[in-house]
Amino acid sequence: MDEREKIINGYPFINYDRDVYPPSKMIELSREFLRWMNERRTVRDFSDREVPKEVIENILLAASTAPSGAHKQPWTFCVVSNPEIKSMIRIEAEKEEQESYSSRMSDEWINDLRPLQTDWQKPFLEIAPYLIIVFKKAYDITPDGKKKNNYYVNESVGIACGFLLAAIHKAGLVALTHTPSPMNFLSKILGRPENERPYLLIPVGYPTEETFVPKLQRKPLEAISDWYE
Repeated sequence: MDEREKIINGYPFINYDRDVYPPSKMIELSREFLRWMNERRTVRDFSDREVPKEVIENILLAASTAPSGAHKQPWTFCVVSNPEIKSMIRIEAEKEEQESYSSRMSDEWINDLRPLQTDWQKPFLEIAPYLIIVFKKAYDITPDGKKKNNYYVNESVGIACGFLLAAIHKAGLVALTHTPSPMNFLSKILGRPENERPYLLIPVGYPTEETFVPKLQRKPLEAISDWYE
């Protein structure tokens, strides 16, 4: 056995030996990460420029480093680049979105969206080179067909999606978090098993040569935190 490994109550563990920084270095690194992440924006104007498949593979593996309840990793990332499937997804998504904008969404919701200038039309679903559809696994299925519980599924998949968006940004690409509701059509189009539920639809690619995004202000620290010292 490797000297960095240890058996605890019958289970293998490894020594978690990572860099520890002095306070000044931690402040520097945290500021740099904040600056970098603050540049991330949701984009709706995608280029059809090709993205290397390996980049997407690495992004998915990075997302899958997220913590999860009992380390069940209850997610499946379905990656769609096939034009015909993307077209089918767009058609069904726009049906649901048109219904939402016309009758499902409240006046307050519509007013809150006005600064973003969104509507039911979603051409980016066909233009972006990749669509990543995130499915959450309500439970696992063993090879003999039995159900196995997963834990904290929504929380685990939500964290993984956060990692996914950060990895997309790190690769120099852009993304959009899209949630056409209901999303059951995604399960049908992609033929997903009964234990999976659609969670998030994320177009990924390069932005167009000239891309405009809403001029937004993020909430300041005092508006998002309370400190008990």
